[in-house]
Amino acid sequence: METIKSGSIDALYERIDTFGKTTLELSKLKTVAITSKIMTTLVARMGLMLMVSMFLLLSSVGLSLYLGDLLGKLYYGFFVVGAFYFLTSIIFYFFLHKWVEKPVSNLLISQILD
Repeated sequence: METIKSGSIDALYERIDTFGKTTLELSKLKTVAITSKIMTTLVARMGLMLMVSMFLLLSSVGLSLYLGDLLGKLYYGFFVVGAFYFLTSIIFYFFLHKWVEKPVSNLLISQILD
């Protein structure tokens, strides 16, 4: 009777040990999958943001030169475009949570829970 109980406890211990190792390995794999998915999304969006930023930079210089030519002095165009970006940044600051923080956090949460 004593050996049967001992064998059953050993078998149970082995099963618990195997289950724990399998659960740990599964958690590691899920973490790697979620991390790679998030990083892929972020890198793709950062690349898109870089291209949009370059477009805006070059367009801003061109618009500044054009407006400066219309206004008579080149630097007037840069002042006008600079003032536009200043006003835009003030508006963006007040709506930052609604337009940026909330969508980014929702994206990360949906990527993690997916």
